[in-house]
Amino acid sequence: MKPLQISPDTAIKLAAELKVPIEHLMHMPQHILLQKIAELAKREASGQQADKPDQPS
Repeated sequence: MKPLQISPDTAIKLAAELKVPIEHLMHMPQHILLQKIAELAKREASGQQADKPDQPS
């Protein structure tokens, strides 16, 4: 299996967000990485919705 084809900046940011060493990230199977990115996006979306106050109608 060859390493992921992502930029070094993207790899650094993803490794930090996912809390995994960059070496593990670069050799992570693509389907698992996509699943983790989806989970991260879902977490961020739910966090942003919780931060927004309810607007009166």
